[in-house]
Amino acid sequence: MGAQLRVYKRRIRSVTATKKITKAMEMIAASRIVKAQRKVAASTPYATELTRAVTAVATGSNTKHPLTTEAETPSRAAVLLVTSDRGLAGGYSSNAIKAADRLIERLRGEGKEVDSYIVGRKGVAYYGFRERKVTESWTGFTDSPEYSDAKKVAAPLIEAVQKDTAEGGVDELHIVFTEFVSMMTQNPVDDRMLPLSLEKAEETQGKNELLPLFDFEPSAEDVLDALLPRYVESRIYNALLQAAASEHAARRRAMKSATDNAGELINTLSRLANAARQAEITQEISEIVGGSAALADANAGSDK
Repeated sequence: MGAQLRVYKRRIRSVTATKKITKAMEMIAASRIVKAQRKVAASTPYATELTRAVTAVATGSNTKHPLTTEAETPSRAAVLLVTSDRGLAGGYSSNAIKAADRLIERLRGEGKEVDSYIVGRKGVAYYGFRERKVTESWTGFTDSPEYSDAKKVAAPLIEAVQKDTAEGGVDELHIVFTEFVSMMTQNPVDDRMLPLSLEKAEETQGKNELLPLFDFEPSAEDVLDALLPRYVESRIYNALLQAAASEHAARRRAMKSATDNAGELINTLSRLANAARQAEITQEISEIVGGSAALADANAGSDK
């Protein structure tokens, strides 16, 4: 019985140490969410206004440009998947990967070849384990992405869009990331960045909103050429920030659940340890009483 009590005490110490770690990780994630939310709030207006400017240029001219013109028969698409570098965030990365798998399956069902671009070690490991081809990948900045990281990710994607499909270019550019809705809700979404859907942009801005009129100098095509990298970089940067905020929120929720479960397990083990200690005490008392009774009987026999 004493051995069982030692086992319970050892497990209680182990779970208590784990609880301290998960509680610390929960507090760290909670503090990082606030910073990530501020970055998202700061970057969203820029991305929105840039999309609005591109829409205005596209609707005000008849220029055919990869930014706004769809190919007649698109045959190749690029998919950028944003996952995390670290785990312990519940189903954050796996949900984004599942959304990307559904998108890739749909694109292939439409007869398009798909080039995969991955951000985050979790996505890279997932594709590597399944021996799936990855055109390019980036890791090491998903916790706190900077605009320079977005530019680094956008560069090969912009190059692929500007190439012909016969030379390895793509007709469409899609991104899959986790949208931060609230502390409790983060939704994996897939969005087509290029070519820009003018109808969708107008719905986002409002049907009754009037777009400004611009004079293009030297030409609308040159303006779109200048806006193309800025548009892609801003959209990717905003997606990276949304994903970072979602990752911290998912990790905070997962660590809180782990901390609560550890507390419940400690209470259960404490009750079992108390029961084992009580049983041990009862057994010792029984042995003492039995020994005393036997000694008394022995003494009574010797007196006779």
